Amino acid sequence: MPKKTVLPERKIAFTQARLKALKAPATDRHYFYDAKVAGLCLCLTVAGSKTFYLYKKVDGRPVRVRLGRFPDLSIDLARKAVADLTGELARGVDIVAERRSKRQEQTVNELFSQWMEVHAKPRKRSWRDDERQYHKYLATFHNRRISSLRTAEISRWHARLAKASGLYQANRVKALLSTLLNFAVRLEMLVVNPCRSVPNFPEQSRERFLLPSEMKAFFDALVAAGEPWHDFFQLCLFTGARRGNVAAMAWQEIDLDRMTWSIPASKTKNKKPTTIALPPPAVVILRGRLEWTAGSAWVFPAYSASGHVTDPRKAWERVRKTSGLTDLRMHDLRRSLGSWQAAAGASLAVIGASLGHADLKSTQVYARLQLDPVRAAVDQATAAMLKASGVKVIEVEAKGGDDE
Repeated sequence: MPKKTVLPERKIAFTQARLKALKAPATDRHYFYDAKVAGLCLCLTVAGSKTFYLYKKVDGRPVRVRLGRFPDLSIDLARKAVADLTGELARGVDIVAERRSKRQEQTVNELFSQWMEVHAKPRKRSWRDDERQYHKYLATFHNRRISSLRTAEISRWHARLAKASGLYQANRVKALLSTLLNFAVRLEMLVVNPCRSVPNFPEQSRERFLLPSEMKAFFDALVAAGEPWHDFFQLCLFTGARRGNVAAMAWQEIDLDRMTWSIPASKTKNKKPTTIALPPPAVVILRGRLEWTAGSAWVFPAYSASGHVTDPRKAWERVRKTSGLTDLRMHDLRRSLGSWQAAAGASLAVIGASLGHADLKSTQVYARLQLDPVRAAVDQATAAMLKASGVKVIEVEAKGGDDE
């Protein structure tokens, strides 16, 4: 007589030892059912994987819901999950449909892509920086379903980031995540933004600017940086403009005779057109670049999608290393112009006008200012900077008046 195949008992009391001892079948899948909790079953595959499921019949129709792998999911937790889901079934909840809905829900990655195309790129000049920060600092959330994010885990992530990258960086990236989740709330993907209850770390206003004793080292480092960065960072310093505006400076915005730079509203942070009084050293730099960039629409042309330079960070790191001013940031050049103007006795209103600040109260004062006192303050400040650096101050005379 042929030997009879003995199948393992399919209903057993689940224990750690018994489940670990189960051997992979030669063919098909084997299902084992817990003798203690009805509805809990274990699927054993040919490859040896063991997965817990809820298996019940509801109105004569089988319902199977995956719970998780053994031993990653313990027997106790699997039993608790079955009890919870059985309660939901008793209340008439379609748990299979709910699970399917969650699988179809957007991930943070998908939300970010939608936000970039719908909101950031059409409205934000800084969208490339948002993109860089998202990929660098938010990778832990990329593949997460939006509704799975919890305040507690965001708070822990925020604290880890602050320890690794500093308080300011942690606050900036948390603000980006909060913006994304606010977008999800507006699209009715979320009810509440879980970032709302995560407080920022306290920040102190930064007051760093170039000191007289640092000017020579800074200008020597600019020479070592070579072109176009020697001219680029000098213009950041002499105009007090934001680095993005200097990078996208177009010749059609420059009037070398009147010594002005008119930045259109589409390029400014406050969405208002701004006119910058160009001091003599800036005019000399621009005249040199006009000859060097003949035929280009940009003051700093580059082989990029935009046609001009876009990312000066590597060059800036070389300047910091060469000069020894390792704590100096690019934005400190803008702050330096204002600080040197203040040291020369310029009023806060004049300083605000020269930097194009967006504060409402200050803006009301800026509207009544003429360009001449702004020019005088900028000229005096840049001349003092160059004197401290040891560079000869160059006299340039405007060919046209501002009110012609």
